[in-house]
Amino acid sequence: MTDLEFSRFGEFIQGQCGIKMPLAKKTMLQGRLQKRLRVLGIDSYSAYADYVFSAKGKEEELFAMIDAVTTNKTDFFRESKHFDYLRDVVLPQLKNETKKTGWKKMKGWSAGCSTGEEPYTLAMVLSNFAENNPSFHFSILATDISTKVLELAKTAIYQEEKVEPIPMEFRKKYLLRSPSKPIMRIVPELRSCLNFMRLNFMDTDYRLQEMMDIVFCRNVIIYFDRETQENILNRICRYLVPGGYLFMGHSETLNGMDLPLRQISSSIYRRQ
Repeated sequence: MTDLEFSRFGEFIQGQCGIKMPLAKKTMLQGRLQKRLRVLGIDSYSAYADYVFSAKGKEEELFAMIDAVTTNKTDFFRESKHFDYLRDVVLPQLKNETKKTGWKKMKGWSAGCSTGEEPYTLAMVLSNFAENNPSFHFSILATDISTKVLELAKTAIYQEEKVEPIPMEFRKKYLLRSPSKPIMRIVPELRSCLNFMRLNFMDTDYRLQEMMDIVFCRNVIIYFDRETQENILNRICRYLVPGGYLFMGHSETLNGMDLPLRQISSSIYRRQ
């Protein structure tokens, strides 16, 4: 891949997905796109660019290219203090605030859900809370730009080593073990609480049908430049109810951004 070809791909990827593509990522991009060239039988990056940027290519290949270049790293109970805070602070606080009116159905959003570990973790915590609060109900929207990881998330099937971070109490309640393979699957009751949808953060309108009480958008905006980060977070805030909670990755900072949020704990914010 020449520098000119890399520049061509990089500008397109940043324009479509907002993902920064400095020259240091050239080797990574070349390796990932090489797989698509082999699948399609195309012999050069230049020919692949001509195809994927054409009207036909955008229809047939664009999602596959995005799947190839996006990074999808996640784990069950990743940055577990967020889930502790949700259990120990957020849910009791919301319960207290709704004593007079009663619970409404809580809406959660895992924005950048990858292969599903985050939204299923969220579902476990909320489901466990619901056991002691029978009138509490919830639903979770899980979104990602990659159709490939969304399909994997929908299966709710994970290798045994992937579920090791899940507390044993939750494994017994929320996982089904395969009798013949080293895999486990999330129980149907939990799977039914999740809806999956493809969403590109670069879209100007996310077209969500409901307002959210809790949003997890962790370790996602690190791939965007500062201006794009602020634009994305403002769009996310449009769907966060007043008093709703936004959980960010511990390495992400919102300092200096013009957002309708106030920080209430490390990497946790509340909609003003």
